[in-house]
Amino acid sequence: MNAIHTHLTVCAAEAARVARGVTTEQLAQPSVATDWTVRELVNHLVLYSAHGLERRALREQLPEATVQRDFTADTDWAERYAAQLDRALAAWEKPDVWEGDVDTGYATMPAPVIASLIVKELALHGWDLARSTGQRLTLPDGTGAFVLAVVEEHAEVYRQYDGFAAPVEVPENASDFERALAASGRDPRA
Repeated sequence: MNAIHTHLTVCAAEAARVARGVTTEQLAQPSVATDWTVRELVNHLVLYSAHGLERRALREQLPEATVQRDFTADTDWAERYAAQLDRALAAWEKPDVWEGDVDTGYATMPAPVIASLIVKELALHGWDLARSTGQRLTLPDGTGAFVLAVVEEHAEVYRQYDGFAAPVEVPENASDFERALAASGRDPRA
């Protein structure tokens, strides 16, 4: 297996752990993500980091019914999310999945780039969910460094589409993951 798949697996495990810690009462509360409730953040995370991850491996578009679905309507949504992440990770275990391009419906990119962006999605929105619900999301140093590299490479494009806010300053001794959060406009100290 390649390094990107390893980072996907690490981030998926952390995102699933955080999801399991979200209470029903927290879903209606505001999240740290601008203009989203915790429910909206969860639905975004589940859609793109689990269903989207699998569909990208299969070279399929997300069905409209899946895009419109409220995953939190199921009382066991966190367990379903974890199971969907497992299916998505299994789809990326096939060596040929890493070859060629993936059409996302809005852009076509090499498969490793798509997988890298989903690592970023899991890490950053997993952190958003953790922060919104009084939890912590932690990543090993190697995965934090990988997320930082992905964020730095794509930050300007994300800012053009309001996906990232202006960078936040962090202390010299900040970890790579804290630097990635800051580069995406998130304050890791908040």
